[in-house]
Amino acid sequence: WQIMINGESYKPIVAEAARKAATEVYNRIMVTHLLMDKTKANRVAGAVGFNVRTGDFYVFRAKAVIVAAGGASHIFKPRAVGEGMGRTWYAPWSSASAYALPILVGAKMTQMENRIVLTRFK
Repeated sequence: WQIMINGESYKPIVAEAARKAATEVYNRIMVTHLLMDKTKANRVAGAVGFNVRTGDFYVFRAKAVIVAAGGASHIFKPRAVGEGMGRTWYAPWSSASAYALPILVGAKMTQMENRIVLTRFK
């Protein structure tokens, strides 16, 4: 999104690589549930979701699934007051779907009590 590599934005570089590697690229799809494999226990076989602009419903079958959704942001009240209140480097739309999707299909979420604490330098 805003990560710069030698003055270039990271997102267009990754998007171009994805377009070249994939047969189809789906944009603006909100995945709501993972689908479990009937033949193999504890294996995800796909996902379902919808297009956030058109409302079209999608069912994806997959040999492998990587959950790369956002973590949770703005859960804890910040210590900053005044001008710094509400400012964060986390994306404001991160709704914890990276946690919710696996939990809904029975994943054991370990080490979830740890929270990232960033060092600030002035």
